[in-house]
Amino acid sequence: MFEPREIAPGVVLRSLHPGDATRLTAAYLRNRDHLAPWEPTRPDEFFSVEWQRSDIERRVQGARVGEQLALVLVEADDIVGRFTIAGIVRGPFQSAGLGYWVDGGRAGRGLASAAVTSIVEMARDVLELHRLEASTLLHNVASQRVLRKAGFVQIGMAPRYLQIAGRWQDHNLYQVILHDD
Repeated sequence: MFEPREIAPGVVLRSLHPGDATRLTAAYLRNRDHLAPWEPTRPDEFFSVEWQRSDIERRVQGARVGEQLALVLVEADDIVGRFTIAGIVRGPFQSAGLGYWVDGGRAGRGLASAAVTSIVEMARDVLELHRLEASTLLHNVASQRVLRKAGFVQIGMAPRYLQIAGRWQDHNLYQVILHDD
């Protein structure tokens, strides 16, 4: 469903594959401290190949039935980012949520912006969604900039929206409308 795309020289956005468990585990271990302030608290098992393999299998199955699409950024055979279109709802809603992260060592290179822009196009043209939504912590200015560059607009603020870094935190809510009609 998703054709791999080179979003920057030597950096490819592609679907997450069952064989990615070792590389994804290495990426999470390398970015454990970098991601901790922005993600839910993770149990130690999360950082194992076995846990990642099982999670990838669930996500691949979710993609098969049209519920989600898990993508990774790959550079020089390393996974350097993860993007997920989740909670795809069809019918009159035609909507999904977008979540993502980029390797701390690659931050500031425009990779997240390029990937999110590509994902917005794919969500419109391939998945035929009407809208994508995303949320950021109030102080995550970098992620807010990524979303705005890709056409997202802020639609509100949700108090105590998600449990991130061990506590319920407020989030800004964003959406992009993919079709005019």
